[in-house]
Amino acid sequence: MKAAAPPARLSPTASPRPDLRARILEQARVHLFAYGYSAFTMDELATELGMSKKTLYVHFAGKDAIIWAVLDAFAAEIRADAEALLANPGLSFAEKLRGFAQGQMERLARITPAVLRDLQRFAPELHRHVEELRNKNIPYVFGRFIEEGQIAGAVRDDISPALAGEFFLHAMQGMLQPATLRRLRVDPETAFEKGLRIFFGGLLTPNGQKEHEKLFAR
Repeated sequence: MKAAAPPARLSPTASPRPDLRARILEQARVHLFAYGYSAFTMDELATELGMSKKTLYVHFAGKDAIIWAVLDAFAAEIRADAEALLANPGLSFAEKLRGFAQGQMERLARITPAVLRDLQRFAPELHRHVEELRNKNIPYVFGRFIEEGQIAGAVRDDISPALAGEFFLHAMQGMLQPATLRRLRVDPETAFEKGLRIFFGGLLTPNGQKEHEKLFAR
């Protein structure tokens, strides 16, 4: 399948301001997750921001360009959070994993299955971009967590981080499909949380399992 192409960029004459761009993306994320793609309008977004549509178009070529940037920022935020947790020497492996899981569940709690179905139905290119971002983030992030767990003695050392990360990617790509969420009657937050428990349940050493259960049972 051909990779999704990014929406058209601004013309060279445009003069976007980084502070306004960040503000637009922040509100656009709230707007998208609350209303979905089909109900997302430039008029409504401009009203919520207290600015003209002309200002929006200075920073983005249109609705799809804004949503594309929202998705990119969302994925970058997840990776940055994972890196910050993994680099923190004051946290145990279980605390790092719990911190990442909590952050992810808080993000996913804002996304309903209806939003994903809407994106898949009305903006297939953007939905493909969501899957491409997962393809990049999940193997990398979970591969890093597995490596960290092995160093800490919490994850079995006979597990290939690359293989396990790829395994979790395919599990999540299937679990987060709108049809799967609808069939299981779960939301993205629950699917991620349950999937994570199943995934790490088979990877942890006895000591890692004890620490994991102690923290995740709270």
